[in-house]
Amino acid sequence: MSTISITPGITPRNPHRTRQDRSPALTRIAATLYGIGFSAAALAAPAAPAPAAEDQGAVPIVTVTGEAPGTIAPYAGGQVASGGRVGFLGDKDFMETPFSTVAYTSSYIQDLQAKDLTDVIAKTDPTVFSNGVSGAWSENYSIRGFASTTTDLTVGGLAGMAPYYRTSPEMYERIEVQKGPSALLGGMPPGGSVGGAINLVPKRAGATPLTRLSATYLSDAQFGTHVDLGRRFGERKQFGIRFNGVYRDGDGPVDRQERRAGLAALGLDWRGDGVRLSADLYHSDDRVQGVTRGIGLAAGVAVPRPPKADTQLNPSWSHAETRDKGVMARADVDLGADMMAYAAAGASRANYEYNGAISSALLNAQGDFRTTMAQLKMDIRKTSAEVGVRGTLRTGGVKHQWVVNATQYEDKQHDHGRRSVPGADWVTNIYNPVWGPVAPMVWPPTLHSETRLSSVGFANTMSFAADRVQLTAGLRRQEVRTDSFNVTTGALASRYDAGANSPAAALLVRLDRHLSVYANYIEGLSKGQSAPVSAANAGELFPPYKSRQKEAGLKLDSGAFAHTFSVFQIERPSSYTDPATNVFSFGGEQRNRGAEWSFFGAPVPALRLMGGVAWVDPEVTRSALAASVGKQATGVAKLQGKAGVEWDVSALPGLTLTGNATSVSKQYISADNALAAAGRTTFDVGARYGAVVGGRRMTLRGTVSNVTNKAYWGMPLLSSLALGAPRTVQLSMTVDL
Repeated sequence: MSTISITPGITPRNPHRTRQDRSPALTRIAATLYGIGFSAAALAAPAAPAPAAEDQGAVPIVTVTGEAPGTIAPYAGGQVASGGRVGFLGDKDFMETPFSTVAYTSSYIQDLQAKDLTDVIAKTDPTVFSNGVSGAWSENYSIRGFASTTTDLTVGGLAGMAPYYRTSPEMYERIEVQKGPSALLGGMPPGGSVGGAINLVPKRAGATPLTRLSATYLSDAQFGTHVDLGRRFGERKQFGIRFNGVYRDGDGPVDRQERRAGLAALGLDWRGDGVRLSADLYHSDDRVQGVTRGIGLAAGVAVPRPPKADTQLNPSWSHAETRDKGVMARADVDLGADMMAYAAAGASRANYEYNGAISSALLNAQGDFRTTMAQLKMDIRKTSAEVGVRGTLRTGGVKHQWVVNATQYEDKQHDHGRRSVPGADWVTNIYNPVWGPVAPMVWPPTLHSETRLSSVGFANTMSFAADRVQLTAGLRRQEVRTDSFNVTTGALASRYDAGANSPAAALLVRLDRHLSVYANYIEGLSKGQSAPVSAANAGELFPPYKSRQKEAGLKLDSGAFAHTFSVFQIERPSSYTDPATNVFSFGGEQRNRGAEWSFFGAPVPALRLMGGVAWVDPEVTRSALAASVGKQATGVAKLQGKAGVEWDVSALPGLTLTGNATSVSKQYISADNALAAAGRTTFDVGARYGAVVGGRRMTLRGTVSNVTNKAYWGMPLLSSLALGAPRTVQLSMTVDL
């Protein structure tokens, strides 16, 4: 049994919660870490959270008397953590967080055999929508009815440090989801997501030495391996090293679609008296051959019957490849008994290459469709940093937990390619697609832009009545600058420079140990635009536009099984050019009202449940297109229900049976709500078996997703329709050496 000391400025956790290219790429990726291409100055403000509990198959019992940064106990059942990071407010127990949050553990991620973040966050959360598509150029998900972009992921709170389009989750201890806008908590996200924020917590070496090897298989012929090594050194085990290496390659479940993924990640940390340091380095490579892009509909054409679930609807020779590398460092320093300071900095680089469809249009009811080809190459370099001070003090009978911080994010983007490839367009049929030859690649420069986001934020949580009433209020000042350059001369072509203030307030009341009620008002910020040259007000600069959330809810915790109920409203402006006046403005608006119920935990010792139901009404309240006003926004499922279950079979110790059900209502694909992708219900089944063999812990896992092989239309990022993934078999074997 271990006891964790309290760190100043962090709310203590509930002390009652306990729990019983096909080359040898992995070698190439690991070697790259030594020449990752970033200056040592990136490590000038290092830091590290203390190590999280060792993510063995069975997590040891932990008695928590306080909280060190990054050390959060799992909740009963081990699938989610008992809390997580709430932006610059720090780590909080979920019962003392005045927002709807969930944090998935590494053991849950491993048991899911997850290959990307969407596999994790969309599995059982009813407020997260995924189109179910396999092999798209990017992950695609929405939260509370608003699309979230992968560029807005944070790693340890730093924006822009995650892989650009797809993230393999093996290097992370937790995946934390905070629903709703988050401008106050961490600054404006680079992509402007307002439905929710996702933070990734890197793995740290635990007290017990770890050598874990996994072999994986995904139908039809994709094989892979994952090695996870962790060690602590020093007289007091103050220095830790954690390495994760992943390589997967082969044919996927979609016909003529191949996928390859490689990852090498190194996490270092050091814990001294009042000082904690860490650094993380990674290199990842993600490639899809036969990219799922999706198809659109020509005017007057209805939504067709979907073809067989494993049909490849985009060129089999098309490809999308993203190479990412990053380095991050963090330092936490205690400044006495009631105050701590922290600083973090990181740099990352993404190289992306795409050759394939840019758009497709279904031409008739017989299934003929035309595909237009395009090519794109991007080089994106990002830096991110934050510094802050957090502390506690008392004024009379009021306890204050205050924090002030500053953030800065910068990126430089160079694009090359062409939006049309002469002679490469192709007409074929969705029920028997046949593709033309590979389009030769040509890369003329098309874009050079640079963006800088900087902010200063302050918040104070005031606690009354023996900490049972907590009122949080804060404000963040955000500055945004974007420069566009002439791609031929390099001269500055235009500059966008604007700022905005984002206030927020939240109230949480602990009615008793098992019940909390909360309410919040918080804003989101998205980068504004300038009026296009075709508008009457061409060149007019608009400030960052605000989304506003109002939310109220309650949280019920029995100690082993928890529920969250909430209602919310998010209003997000949108831009358009008025057809009568030709004036560009942010006069449009989408308003999402919703209610959600989610649950997780172990209601009985051998049973774990996670899931819920969510209803969202995504209404277009203002638009230049009169026919869409009052209609349901496109791409949003009004109703979702999800349930995941795990049952330990008492008759055969070590055997666990698993199942999952997902039900999604229809999603409109036209603004006038005349066309829709039908709703769907899919089922997954699986099992795992753990045993000690020859003194080694071994776990076998197997899952069949979409067990009925249901063919259905999902909605991809930039098209109307794409086929959801067919029946997929996943197997893995994990051995602790």
